[in-house]
Amino acid sequence: MIFNLVAPLGEQFILFNLIRYTTFRSGAACLTALMLSMMLGPRVIAWLRTFQRGGQPIRTDGPERHLIEKKGTPTMGGVLILLALGLSTLLWADLRSGIVWAVLTVTFGYGLLGFWDDWLKVTKRNTKGVSGKAKLIAQGGLGLVAAFWLTWLMPAGLQQGLAVPVFKEVLIPFGIFFPLLAMLVMMGSSNAVNLTDGLDGLAIVPVMIAAGVFAFIAYLVGNRVFADYLQLNFVPGTGELAVFLSALVGSGLGFLWFNAPPAAVFMGDTGSLSLGGALGAVAVATKHEIVLAIVGGLFVVETVSVIIQVFWFKRTGRRVFLMAPLHHHYEKKGWSEPTIVIRFWIVAMVLGLVGLATLKIR
Repeated sequence: MIFNLVAPLGEQFILFNLIRYTTFRSGAACLTALMLSMMLGPRVIAWLRTFQRGGQPIRTDGPERHLIEKKGTPTMGGVLILLALGLSTLLWADLRSGIVWAVLTVTFGYGLLGFWDDWLKVTKRNTKGVSGKAKLIAQGGLGLVAAFWLTWLMPAGLQQGLAVPVFKEVLIPFGIFFPLLAMLVMMGSSNAVNLTDGLDGLAIVPVMIAAGVFAFIAYLVGNRVFADYLQLNFVPGTGELAVFLSALVGSGLGFLWFNAPPAAVFMGDTGSLSLGGALGAVAVATKHEIVLAIVGGLFVVETVSVIIQVFWFKRTGRRVFLMAPLHHHYEKKGWSEPTIVIRFWIVAMVLGLVGLATLKIR
């Protein structure tokens, strides 16, 4: 909004020229989201407590200490993240960008689904929420719409191909099936972050790391000069996603202030589904779907641990891990929560650096 109002005045007022720079607006969006999160946080948490008398329902089959330490903590903290993220993006992004609107649609669409899931859990006082089938149908429908929208906005040569990192100009042709692949990327990313969100601060920091990496990628991919120099696929308009992702980092930092152990609020499915969906949509828009699997490798490992556990238990009746997802396995082994969280953050940082390295290795 600010860009659309102020940028045309740049020739008359030199300071207004700053608004034209994506880097300036990205920094401003990050700081705006952080300040909004910090200001709105206490009010949002107080509001969540008004209808969550018992806080988030805790799984009885989970680590025993959760029944004591996390009892009474409200969930749906993703509302705070989405408020700060949405307002900051609308303030600082170029609202003429279809790519920004497509990613916002996925983010808030998945956020509404997560809110519905959380609402059922806290009102019915159980951990089931929306059925798995209904959740997948809703995610798939919204993801498919967004996939067609994003591919329609891409240059013709990129619409139906999967870019391969490291190998320049390599596109795996998927033809008319590419929107289905893009839908699966968004669904998979959304559910992977959801599975990772099990300890205080565990999911939000890796999400911020991934968002920071993809903010840099989006800026480069959306700039013809940098994209040609680095031999990346140039996708016009993706530079504006750097503003969105910077706002995500800022809102994540603000949320972490209240989610730091011991958490005053959990993000819930409202946050995890929406943030994972946002990362998936950005990966599709920037033609870096495979890089997302690298940068978000922590989310991938957590998801794979659940798949392995379920598959092996159904076949043999025995468990591979003491408990899945993987972070609960380490809890069962006696690791303290801060130890698990910080070590997982370190892994996420390393994977983020590996993802960035793919930009230069060609």
